[in-house]
Amino acid sequence: MNIVIVDDHPVVRKGIKFILANEKNIEEVKEASNIEEALNIIKNEEIEIAIIDLVLNKEDGLDIIAKAKELGLGTKFILLSSSISQEDFKRASKLGVDGYILKEAFVEDILYAISIISRGMKYYYSEVLKQNGQLDQNSMINQLTEREKDVLTEIRKGLSNEEIAKVLYISEHTVKKHVSNILSKFNLSNRTQVAFMVNNKLSG
Repeated sequence: MNIVIVDDHPVVRKGIKFILANEKNIEEVKEASNIEEALNIIKNEEIEIAIIDLVLNKEDGLDIIAKAKELGLGTKFILLSSSISQEDFKRASKLGVDGYILKEAFVEDILYAISIISRGMKYYYSEVLKQNGQLDQNSMINQLTEREKDVLTEIRKGLSNEEIAKVLYISEHTVKKHVSNILSKFNLSNRTQVAFMVNNKLSG
């Protein structure tokens, strides 16, 4: 998989590139700082996924997506934003953006987004959906991996990490990791909140 990171801040580009360089399924990571550079790379380098900052100095990152769509390019797009704006979200949705992530997201969120988008699905950061009134049961659950859904089911039953590990035949450490991912994706701070949510909001 070939990826391009489009951001006008070199430190941000290098940071994301460093993270992605260690992923086995990613062959090459290109960099661009503006619309012209990004489109040249997307057109000529067979880029599968472009990670684009919404604000590129005085340019609009969404213009890259609009022009690529006009050209009929098959690249998938993940938009990075430092804030939640209903107007920006609507514009991105109208363009068919495949992913929408806040810059405050964890590394795992970016890697997860790339993983599911490469399989033909979309990933919108939970906080973005909530702020825009579009976070429903399906969109929340669909953020989880199959194993995380298994762990969520057991959390709903009130099981401890140790009990979940025994039921799912995995280590307690692995359970803790899954729980941490679930908290992040649901934007919650503890498993009690998760249990309350799944038993009250997602039970219908």
